[in-house]
Amino acid sequence: VPPDDLEAALRALPILGYRGVNITVPHKENALQICNELDESSSQIGAINMVTVTKDGMLAGRNTDGVGFLENLRDGSEWKPGDGPVVVLGAGGAARAVIAALKDVAVPEIRICNRTLSRAEALASTFGSRCVAVDWGNRDLSLRGATLLVNATSLGMAGQPPIEIALDALSPKAVVNDIVYVPLETPLLAAARARGNPAVDGLGMLLHQARPAFEAWFGKLP
Repeated sequence: VPPDDLEAALRALPILGYRGVNITVPHKENALQICNELDESSSQIGAINMVTVTKDGMLAGRNTDGVGFLENLRDGSEWKPGDGPVVVLGAGGAARAVIAALKDVAVPEIRICNRTLSRAEALASTFGSRCVAVDWGNRDLSLRGATLLVNATSLGMAGQPPIEIALDALSPKAVVNDIVYVPLETPLLAAARARGNPAVDGLGMLLHQARPAFEAWFGKLP
């Protein structure tokens, strides 16, 4: 669905008999503005990844990306929230959900690094004192002492250029997670594995964010 047609497409869901849909790049923030109802988490995050059509034909927005992100990490690594600082690359809808999830599990410091510094600063302000905005030019140095690196940008996705970041300052024990799932082996994950870092791809996040969506639409948690 082209961005200009997003509202028309969502408003058509009740008419077409849909129970709901998933929302992905680049619609996560704009879709939130179209929904009639939002849960508290979605309102704070400022983005949604699913819409449910209610019995009275309204559109209810929700964000399950954070749930999917944490479940994927639990499945694919031994990372623990209290291990130390986390670096998040990006400031879009997915990054917002990731940061909210990290905050909820009490990560001590979240370093937000984005190509547009003002967006990183806005997110740090939104999510509180444990968040720090990092200039994109300092992304390599931001890895010092980090226990987890998360790529929440679209860089590295099929059709997009790879993300340019040197992992030299990253501890060999730190986990590298790329939420991109096409391809599963992004250049970032390949570089992480080459130096011995535990690496987690984005397929599990895609899987786990869909489970509560399925439950909302069909009444059963797969």
